[in-house]
Amino acid sequence: MKILHLISSPRGAASFSIKLGNAIVEKLQAANAAATVKVHSLIDTPFPHLEEAHLNSFFTPAESRNPEQAEAVKHSDGAIAELMDADTIVIGVPMYNFSIHSTLKAWIDHIARAGITFKYSENGPEGLVKNKKVYLAISTGGVYSEGPMKSYDFTEPYLRAVLGFLGITDITALRVEGVNMPDLKDSALDKAIEKIVL
Repeated sequence: MKILHLISSPRGAASFSIKLGNAIVEKLQAANAAATVKVHSLIDTPFPHLEEAHLNSFFTPAESRNPEQAEAVKHSDGAIAELMDADTIVIGVPMYNFSIHSTLKAWIDHIARAGITFKYSENGPEGLVKNKKVYLAISTGGVYSEGPMKSYDFTEPYLRAVLGFLGITDITALRVEGVNMPDLKDSALDKAIEKIVL
């Protein structure tokens, strides 16, 4: 098993999404002795937000790209190769303003490419990223899995939609929530780790 652990929290050792992601990886390794892990911090090595050169490179055949386009497409090609090489992807997802961190959105923008990770046919869109398992390690200051704030959660629904569009439908979401709530914060991480089922 090849595990890719994507980190999108800028909080380092204080990050609950990183702690939960690490716990998921540890359980995967315990269950698969030969598993290898590649950690990619989207904070330390972020993907650039899409600019004209990136978009032009995506829609220009490789043999026709100019030097600027050939350079611009490297980010996307590298991200897609890393994704395709992995069997299991653990994605750290801290909630910011009800959604994902911009570094994770930039990664998605670089892996979502027509003709490579998805295509359109007479039957509609088809995802081309097959046979992957994804674990979402979501962390939130409040409680968004249920109750009055559930409709404000645009982390899990968005990631399920966009990853599903690319062909990744085997997705398990785990949550450490209430980390800013006095009555929940002390036990939030332990409760989340207890719910990890591979």
